[in-house]
Amino acid sequence: MKVLIVNTYESGGATKASFRLAEGLRSNNIDVSLLLKRNSSTSIDAEVLKPLPVPIIQYVKQKIGRLLVKLNLIHKNKLLSKADRFVKGRSEGLELFTFPNSSFDITTSELYRKADIINFHWVSDFLDYSSFFKKNVKPVIWTLHDMNPFSGGEHYEEIYFGMNENGIPIDRVLTQNELEVIKSIETIKKEALSSTNNLTIVSPSRWLAEKAKTSSVFRNFQVHCIPNSLNTEIYKLREKSDARELLDIPQDKKVILFVAESLTSNRKGFTFLKRAIEKLDSTDLALCVAGKNKSNIDFNNTIELGVIKDEYTMSMAYAAADVFVIPSLMDNLPNTVLESLCCGTPVIGFPIGGIPEMIVNGENGLLASEISVKALVKTIKEFLLNSKNYNREAIHESAVKKYSLDVQANAYIDLFKTVKVNEN
Repeated sequence: MKVLIVNTYESGGATKASFRLAEGLRSNNIDVSLLLKRNSSTSIDAEVLKPLPVPIIQYVKQKIGRLLVKLNLIHKNKLLSKADRFVKGRSEGLELFTFPNSSFDITTSELYRKADIINFHWVSDFLDYSSFFKKNVKPVIWTLHDMNPFSGGEHYEEIYFGMNENGIPIDRVLTQNELEVIKSIETIKKEALSSTNNLTIVSPSRWLAEKAKTSSVFRNFQVHCIPNSLNTEIYKLREKSDARELLDIPQDKKVILFVAESLTSNRKGFTFLKRAIEKLDSTDLALCVAGKNKSNIDFNNTIELGVIKDEYTMSMAYAAADVFVIPSLMDNLPNTVLESLCCGTPVIGFPIGGIPEMIVNGENGLLASEISVKALVKTIKEFLLNSKNYNREAIHESAVKKYSLDVQANAYIDLFKTVKVNEN
């Protein structure tokens, strides 16, 4: 059995999850190849697909346009497509928005031709819905990492945007233009999939699985739930004092950890934690922040860890913390929660998305009663009062049983066996 894992980029949370699945499958003697749109890493063994040639008329128009910009005869924004102008006009802090078309044809890859099963992961700006599903003759298993595969372009259909002065999320209101664009994209996706009968959906969380099942795009396809995995030889119990010494974190503080790709992401909710920490204002606390951008928090004991790309160092950050706080306003089955639990570090989060599927109150963390700064402050205080009751070894062992590479790989292998492979 030959499996082709397809992903747009060589980095990011979804990519990390897909590479972990590949590692687990290979350890179970499954022949796995990787196809990417972009790969800037020399350590990743993957084929990079070239885009289709630009039509001559489009090429000439682009050359003329760039010349006119260079001569200051037109503004560069005039060269933007309607789609690019729409994306550029969206509010800063919203999650990514992508369209269902691209200049790539995945079916032209030699790896595609050799594969028995195609396993899509995060394929935005790589998959061209209309052409691929018209040409495809292989069974496709699509692993969801967000809502974009079945949404009208949004990677998360965010229902909140911002926070009011009382620490309550503000309901997001879509513009008429947004509603029209979203509807048009959903129509394109539904039409592209209308004659497809060899597509199976996998969701890491039950929450996202239900969203897929009830969507107009995926409601006619089977949806399975298989949680993500990680290497438990990297994310494991480590000595807290050693981890703090490595990262220059005070030994005598209660340490709260926050991790996100970007601190400015509305969905990741750092503003809620920031406000909560400022309200706690305890000299016994230290806040460690990992991710792009500065925290700009009014709290003296803040340690900026920046972007951590090395998984060993990331595991040490979890080990150094007393608790990992994930104040996401919407999320799937976050890798960060898996990583924290496998390192034996309890987790605090809001009761949203797939997070309640991972946290057992009082055992491996706490769920706040609602999405608000007040609820988050109360939950952090409750944790700090009872932090000695959490057994890091038990948290680690429970997580390993659920999220090890073999657990996920075996579930996928069982699913592969049910898929009808084209003998040709």
